[in-house]
Amino acid sequence: MSKTVVLAEKPSVGRDIARVLNCHKQGNGFFEGSQYIVTWALGHLVTLADPELYDEKYKTWRMEDLPMLPDRLKLVVIKKTGKQFNTVKTQLNRNDVNQIVIATDAGREGELVARWIIEKARVKKPVKRLWISSVTDKAIKDGFKQLKPGKQYEHLYDAAVARSEADWYVGLNATRALTTKFNAQLSSGRVQTPTLAMIAAREKEIKEFKPQEYYGVQAKTNKGFTLTWQDEKHNNRTFSKQKAEQILNSIKGKPAKVTKADKKQKKTFAPQLYDLTELQRDANQIFGFSGKQTLSLMQKLYEQHKVLTYPRTDSRYLSTDIVPTIKDRVKACGVDEYAKLANKISQRDIKLGKSVVDNNKVSDHHAIIPTEQTVLLAELNDKERKIYDLVVKRFLAVLYPPHEYEQTKITAEIGGHIFTASGKRISKQGWKEVYDHRYQDENDQDEDQKLPNIEAGDTFTELKISLTNGKTKPPERFTEGNLLQAMENPVRYMAKDDKHLAKTINQTGGLGTVATRADIIEKLFNSFYMEKKGKHILITSKGRQLLDLVPEDLRSPALTAEWEQKLGEIADGKRSKAAFIQEMKGYAKQVVQEIKHSDATFKHDNMTGTKCPECGKLMLEVNGKKGRMLVCQDRSCGSKKNIAKKTNARCPNCHKRLELRGEGEGQMFTCSCGHREKLSTFNERKKKEKQSKVSKKDVNKYMKKQNEEFTNPALAEALSKLKNK
Repeated sequence: MSKTVVLAEKPSVGRDIARVLNCHKQGNGFFEGSQYIVTWALGHLVTLADPELYDEKYKTWRMEDLPMLPDRLKLVVIKKTGKQFNTVKTQLNRNDVNQIVIATDAGREGELVARWIIEKARVKKPVKRLWISSVTDKAIKDGFKQLKPGKQYEHLYDAAVARSEADWYVGLNATRALTTKFNAQLSSGRVQTPTLAMIAAREKEIKEFKPQEYYGVQAKTNKGFTLTWQDEKHNNRTFSKQKAEQILNSIKGKPAKVTKADKKQKKTFAPQLYDLTELQRDANQIFGFSGKQTLSLMQKLYEQHKVLTYPRTDSRYLSTDIVPTIKDRVKACGVDEYAKLANKISQRDIKLGKSVVDNNKVSDHHAIIPTEQTVLLAELNDKERKIYDLVVKRFLAVLYPPHEYEQTKITAEIGGHIFTASGKRISKQGWKEVYDHRYQDENDQDEDQKLPNIEAGDTFTELKISLTNGKTKPPERFTEGNLLQAMENPVRYMAKDDKHLAKTINQTGGLGTVATRADIIEKLFNSFYMEKKGKHILITSKGRQLLDLVPEDLRSPALTAEWEQKLGEIADGKRSKAAFIQEMKGYAKQVVQEIKHSDATFKHDNMTGTKCPECGKLMLEVNGKKGRMLVCQDRSCGSKKNIAKKTNARCPNCHKRLELRGEGEGQMFTCSCGHREKLSTFNERKKKEKQSKVSKKDVNKYMKKQNEEFTNPALAEALSKLKNK
């Protein structure tokens, strides 16, 4: 009987699919049943080959060998996961296998993971596609009932390959050109460089900002509310102290006469459901989680606990096919603290508007919502609970009625000047009940106060008049949360000439994808192009210099907008992949030429006074994975020397990890608390501690002896007599 190989992206998903498909016979890296063989990748098992595989000369980085433009890029098996690739290849090539089901993540990158494996394994068998947004048993069963033809996703695969190859041609050539030209470890890419440019632009705004003092006038009534001066353009502050003082003097001792008292019934709807970027932003703002940390927690809630849907989504809407499952999802998440809220929703008809359900706003995946699987909150750790709580409350909130209130705006006249006051009276809590009335939305105004019942014509005397003042503030530095948001919508950081691409970059989702943004930020930190001070992100000297050295195109989000527009056309079958790659090769040539003929210079900010023992040039201090070291500034020399090695030895005072410095007999352990200890002294101390340490065997012997000795003979005798009666 012929069988079907199901290829998942990760072991956890593979195991779930195998269980649903009754594949119980376990092999090394796969499960087998009567109809299906389920195996898995470990993320990418296959990747594009490094330059040295095309020509030996590329082993050495030289400007004269650039640009590197092989006719066709080769695929290679990633060594680290080669064993699993061979397992997958064996299953795909089995004689009793006549069909393949791609069950990797439903998206561009997931398509690439599977198709590259199939291509490298040289398999030519019919392909079908499992396209699902959650990995619950029900979703898997439903997905297998409606498998899609593999041919339907071939253009998506073409777009994925085009993106990957374009990054190879442009990214590797730009990185090698920068590194060899400026003799420094520099890298550039179409997403990371514009992201860095946005941080630099914000730094520039802050540096150039000049604070201005502003003034206002307030009149406090004897009824407990305050009126605020407003000009004819509705501004409640002026930059002229003289004008403010004139207003103050002209209204002293004069009454306030109410000219208008407007009362309006208003309503606000719950904020939209989460996509990944919005969730990362809130998790960073509320809990201080990094983008990568939030994605990792979401992945666990999706794959391991199966209580939330697919995380890597850029949509904040649901498709119509999800609507019939809403009540099941409410029931699944409606436990413990959510039970009361969920019961209220279950008892009423659910009507969802276009702000929640819109097929046109859902591409690969809908917004992040709970699955139909009942949650066991006790199985979630503290951090997972926090992310789960954000998603569930947002989901329940959109199912609640709107928040309703009466908005009152009073306009009064004092000595010919207009003063206003506004207040709010809540009539229905609506969705704010989900957040225990603590949610602050954009419609909440700081100036809202408790107002008495006021009508037009009312007069207030004995006013307490005061002059108010403050200073304008510069824009705030980026946090990781609002940097993720800026990457999603980078239009304000584009040059005026590129504004015509604004619509494109909004349609394509900005810089990078929801799946890659957190990794890009991490890469910028690890390359020392930016650093964190408290919760804010600052550009480093190295990052600032990189922006001066790269071609202007690579600094602008416009390049990504153009690429993504073309990749979208390839995915829709409207553009040729080959033509796009040819264009990218031409662009790579242009980038290399620009860097090659640049007059700029790079200054190392980690230069030390130590001379290289090999060539005599000054050495640089760098932080490696195993500690700090000195490396020669001349890359062709390559001389290295350890300064301080990170060890697992602990400080006897503060118990932090110790650093080992020096060489030979003079080696010494040092700690940030100030503790210093020679290696020889440390070894002697450890030897003595070992000798005086009691083994587990001795401890058990002693405890047993204590238990034997701790008896009461008199009590034992009395009990035995009682037993014998």
